[in-house]
Amino acid sequence: MNQQVTPTISLNETISTMGYDDPQNLSVSKARELINQSIQPTCTIEHLPIQQALGRVLAEDIVSGMNVPAHDNSAMDGYAFAGNTLSTVEEVSYRIIGKAFAGRAYQGTVAAGECVRIMTGAVMPDGCDTVVPLEFISKASEDRIHVAPGCVQPGSNRRMAGEDLRLGKIALRRGKVLRPADLGLLASLGIATVPVQRRLRVAFFSTGDELRSVDQTLDEGCIYDSNRYTLHAMLTRLGCELIDMGVVKDDTVTLEASFRQACEHADVVITTGGVSLGDADYIRQTMAQLGEVAFWSIAMRPGRPMAFGKINSNGKSAYLFGLPGNPVAVMVSFYFFVKQALLQMQGAEHAPPLMLKASSKHAIKKRAGRTEYQRGIAEINSEGELEVSITGSQGSGILRSMSEANCMIVLDHDQGQVTAGAKVMIVLFEGLI
Repeated sequence: MNQQVTPTISLNETISTMGYDDPQNLSVSKARELINQSIQPTCTIEHLPIQQALGRVLAEDIVSGMNVPAHDNSAMDGYAFAGNTLSTVEEVSYRIIGKAFAGRAYQGTVAAGECVRIMTGAVMPDGCDTVVPLEFISKASEDRIHVAPGCVQPGSNRRMAGEDLRLGKIALRRGKVLRPADLGLLASLGIATVPVQRRLRVAFFSTGDELRSVDQTLDEGCIYDSNRYTLHAMLTRLGCELIDMGVVKDDTVTLEASFRQACEHADVVITTGGVSLGDADYIRQTMAQLGEVAFWSIAMRPGRPMAFGKINSNGKSAYLFGLPGNPVAVMVSFYFFVKQALLQMQGAEHAPPLMLKASSKHAIKKRAGRTEYQRGIAEINSEGELEVSITGSQGSGILRSMSEANCMIVLDHDQGQVTAGAKVMIVLFEGLI
């Protein structure tokens, strides 16, 4: 069953409220704003074992049903005693009266002048609030230890009950993309299953009579389709359910049938190729025929011919991203526009890519009036400073440069030429997805 949420406000209504009228040359910031205003999240929740929840979006707040840790406990292997018995001027002797282990507490109360041998994680015995590590003990025998003045402060090496999480407090908020640490946190609360948003269903295909899949023979003038494979990988890392529709030929009848099929089975449709102004570029025409086109060109490089809209078929609806045909433009468009939209549809908290400032090792050509994303290699120089260099030619068809790069250099709309040594903003690839 296709459990999609149809937007209650049309794209045209959203566009009219934003006050722009040039869909042929939209700025990056305006394009992002329009997408953010238009996207409606899905509402279907499923409950998964925490072992299966990695990378999923939390659908409800998780409230701690207990204190973590549940009791005051020792942060070190050592000896526990009352901190108010320590001296700042002379050595203090304590009689050893027992042992405390993690999972097996000492039963009884520790009086002044007494101590308990304690292991890391063991519950602090009654009467104790301080632990002296083994290596800080000046002298020791079978039944007594000696603590030198000033080697430990009252209250040291004690972890307080609820120090990590307190009973009744929110442990994880709705919209968080669950990471390994979050799953560990859930486990520490004894939570076995977790409510998450269902996976998005994303249908994608490439357009172009010249494209062939990797298992086909290349005819003269044809090329292998790389875009579907990079999209498959990027969508897989986002945890989407994938509908790979292959390569669709450049004709209106076939495109319309493919759009309808994708729309009726997916929440989002992503295409590559066919959105520029060429005679055989039918994507934008078909989008307009089946729904609404919010924009079809962005003032950016690479990725200028990019369309966003919504299509309808037989009572179903889906958002559609028409990405360019060049491989690098596809990846840039996905990382800086599509990825956030897909997370937003799953109710994820807004988390734009982390931007870092680096020194450019070389001059970079750039003209004002468009945002540019250049492939870069970031490294720490001998002075311990972050610097970046471009990978060479920045043509949008040079996919090898994406493989060589470890970051994107983001040059904003109004920025001009970059001189060697100037500061630029970068986004590390590992922070993207």
